[in-house]
Amino acid sequence: MSTTLKQKIDQVFDEPACGKNQAKDGKERKKGCTKQLTPGAAAGGCAFDGAKIALQPIADVAHLVHGPIACEGNSWDNRHSASSGPQIYRTGFTTDINELDVVYGGEKRLFKVIREILDKYDPPAVFVYQTCVTALIGDDIETVCRRATERFGKPIVPVNAPGFAGSKNLGNKLGAEALLDYVIGTREPEFTTPYDINIIGEYNLVGELWQVKPLLDALGIRILASISGDGRYDAIASAHRARAAMMVCSKSMINIARKMEERWGIPFFEGSFYGISDMSQTLREIARLLVARGAPDDLLGRTEKLIRVEEARASERIRAYRERLSGKRVLLITGGVKSWSVVSALQEAGLEVVGTSVKKSTKEDKERIQEIMGDDAHMIDDMTPREMYALLRDAGADIMLSGGRSQFVALKARTPWLDINQERHHAYAGYEGMVELVAEIDKALFNPVWGQVRTPAPWTADGRCGPSAPTLGTFTAAQRGRPVTGAAA
Repeated sequence: MSTTLKQKIDQVFDEPACGKNQAKDGKERKKGCTKQLTPGAAAGGCAFDGAKIALQPIADVAHLVHGPIACEGNSWDNRHSASSGPQIYRTGFTTDINELDVVYGGEKRLFKVIREILDKYDPPAVFVYQTCVTALIGDDIETVCRRATERFGKPIVPVNAPGFAGSKNLGNKLGAEALLDYVIGTREPEFTTPYDINIIGEYNLVGELWQVKPLLDALGIRILASISGDGRYDAIASAHRARAAMMVCSKSMINIARKMEERWGIPFFEGSFYGISDMSQTLREIARLLVARGAPDDLLGRTEKLIRVEEARASERIRAYRERLSGKRVLLITGGVKSWSVVSALQEAGLEVVGTSVKKSTKEDKERIQEIMGDDAHMIDDMTPREMYALLRDAGADIMLSGGRSQFVALKARTPWLDINQERHHAYAGYEGMVELVAEIDKALFNPVWGQVRTPAPWTADGRCGPSAPTLGTFTAAQRGRPVTGAAA
């Protein structure tokens, strides 16, 4: 691990805006957040994976993985980050290093591939991702990127986040550091307005940002830069001229929000686009920050008017579902911002949350859950598949909302399941997204297939294999090897 990378990791671990660090005493804070890694600890995503997740939604940039081709197997399509224009971000670029590169170094190959990408695709920039193998053999991607920038006249951005550096969340922050070091503040926007904002940590999954943008457009608020969903290189490079910022994904890019406030005085807040009340509160907070930075005072009144109209419309559309969903119990297995923002959305539809996972949540997330759910807050630090199955089997929950890796537990328990994580196919942000979420839960809960799969098998009283259900053990060894005839059949 290079000294530069180690120093960067130490800075990220000692992030002042992180609530976990703030709660530590001086001695513990000095230790950082390091802990001994164990084999398989990065199975949920390594640092390289986290950096690529955070930056690949920048749609007009070529994302080049410097390493074995297997590392480029981290496909973005399964996360459904949408673009309103360029599609180059969906193309997988890799140097595909081999055994000879391991022996002699892969820097020349990297330089050659950068030139080939620029000649063939002409993107405004190329992001180069370091991987475990190339970091271990000592390839200096920072120097290669600097020389390529000088040679070709386009920004070539090194993202030094090899997988062995740590977890996916660390990779998110290392990717953010690359933007701070090489991109943000390097260009000036064509024009600015008193209504310019940045949205940080929003990845435009299934086009969710597009459900929020019309609301901002109605208020005359411009998204100067989205970091990074449906992002553009030039917009992110000029993001330092925004008047205010909103952080969406809980703490994944807190270092960008804090350092932009320190360097350019851009105030930020953490908000949510999920749920009617949270969406309304987010609009109010954006308006408040902009007015504090010089926007006309009438923005506050126009925001309240828009909120009244949108809340009434969404509530009317949800009313048809509320009676059917009232009292239904939900098990929420997710993390981060969704561990509390989705809770609020579900409660608005009359659903009861019997538990929400907080394995990937921060201290602030847990405090928000406590505030929303009160004494009924059932926070789950880590629930094993066996425990999930037992809870669902015993009807402790009527439906489970989780990511794809947990769906088979619900299916085994013959319980409805809905994808709430990044692989989902439906957008749940904003007022429209709230209606969509309720509609999808209703479809899942009342799908007739669940009544059919829970019906006992016709040959038993309780659906279990019994004496009347022939098994291999009912036949003799001789019979197993030949067709069964006569009475035995």
